[in-house]
Amino acid sequence: MCNELHRVCNSLHTSSVALEHALLVALSERPAAGLELARRFDRSIGFFWSATHQQIYKVLRRMESDGLVTAEAIEQTGRPEKREYTVTDLGRQELGAWIATTTPRAGFRSEIAVKMRAASYGDRAALLANIRELIDDHRTRLAHYDGMAARDYPDTSTLSGQELDTYLVLRGGILQETFWIAWLTEYLEAHGVSRLPSLAPQPAAEHPLAPQPAAEHPLAPQPAAEHPLAPRPATETS
Repeated sequence: MCNELHRVCNSLHTSSVALEHALLVALSERPAAGLELARRFDRSIGFFWSATHQQIYKVLRRMESDGLVTAEAIEQTGRPEKREYTVTDLGRQELGAWIATTTPRAGFRSEIAVKMRAASYGDRAALLANIRELIDDHRTRLAHYDGMAARDYPDTSTLSGQELDTYLVLRGGILQETFWIAWLTEYLEAHGVSRLPSLAPQPAAEHPLAPQPAAEHPLAPQPAAEHPLAPRPATETS
């Protein structure tokens, strides 16, 4: 078993390591057939480690060949049988060994950040429009994460173990989307774009750290009619 684990580890660490391990995590949480696993992956781990369904199926076959997972044929009424994958002892050893390895600091590569720095040399208006679209995308994902947190973890004080780990990873997604919204909004406002409408607006109150529209800022100018010294309409005088 040790020799087999060593062989598999060497094979994984010289190829596409992360997807195999991501699938081992997903299958450790719950055994699944290929299609179910791919769909579940899209809704969970896929938010921070993306893979196409074709890649997942290909890697699953390789993992079965390497002995990391086993597949059981399960009959279905009125449908072809499905193959349900389960993590083997060797797969659990490989996952444990991988978790114990040191992860280097993730590099940060952002095309939009390079474009923001270079905006003076090109079409800034087009870039600002692109940034508005990105903010809308991040707001949509943030709303999705917030909805998941409210639905799945209404009382975080009772969480422990694997449930707590899953929740904290979700919190990481929430904080990351909050960062992108705040930073990109700051860039727009610094260039005088303060109230561009969102393509799919999310109420700012839905998230405590979501950026506020400029008119809601405490120092933003108020409409004249609301100023204490502004003249009142004639219909309001006695």
